[in-house]
Amino acid sequence: MTKYVYDFAEGGRRLTDLLGGKGGNLAEMAGLGLPVPPGFTITTDACRAYLRTGREPYGLADEIGLHLERLERQAGRRLGDPADPLLVSVRSGAKFSMPGMMETILNVGLTDATVAGLAARAGDERFAWDCYRRLVQMFGRTVRDVPAGAFEPAADGADAAALRALTGQHLRAFREHTGDDFPQDPREQLDQAVRAVFGSWNAERAVLYRRQEHIPADLGTAVNVVAMVFGNLGADSGTGVAFTRDPATGERGVYGDYLANAQGEDVVAGIRNTMPLQDL
Repeated sequence: MTKYVYDFAEGGRRLTDLLGGKGGNLAEMAGLGLPVPPGFTITTDACRAYLRTGREPYGLADEIGLHLERLERQAGRRLGDPADPLLVSVRSGAKFSMPGMMETILNVGLTDATVAGLAARAGDERFAWDCYRRLVQMFGRTVRDVPAGAFEPAADGADAAALRALTGQHLRAFREHTGDDFPQDPREQLDQAVRAVFGSWNAERAVLYRRQEHIPADLGTAVNVVAMVFGNLGADSGTGVAFTRDPATGERGVYGDYLANAQGEDVVAGIRNTMPLQDL
């Protein structure tokens, strides 16, 4: 039977055709002993099968379940646990870099039942509601095609009560635009997010980018499911991009930018002004 899912411990750069550039390099770094969060990669084979038939290939759901159990053991927490929930990111990753062209969903696993557990575990109710409102917004926009304008932006400095109220608005907007309640089963969130990343391979912007960059259209994207590391836990956490050469000139050095108390979409969406990495 075709193998569709690889733990980071199983892969490496030699498998970028199957695992994509991101998945192959995450596995390579994990093999070197670098502090890579636990996770697994769903192959480009699975994506191509899905795009051909409109359905997940036979056996994929069971494989994801087995690798999810392994991830839960590594992380020491369980998806959907109301007391100490595991949250994951679901990220695209084709063989060739296509920055910003395909989809990512963060904080998968948060529900009405798990948000309180996240708040208690982190000791920060504001953080937990910030993550939940982000999930509903990203999932709605990416997975269910809810217009971005349907979700009110978070006000600067919003406290826990304001973010809880905003999450409630997001949940109502989701229901109004889709006719469904936001999924409260974390595994259903994960499965829908994986299918959305597969589908984003054929999004108009991705097709145009491949045409411009002469990237073959039949490669498909891998999907990386990774335990969340949170950049929005306060001023001493953050997110950003780093290079070991100047992307414009190739000169050696550390280059990039970052945002404190933020998650990755804040950087790529351009909704906040980033800081140069040297400021750290």
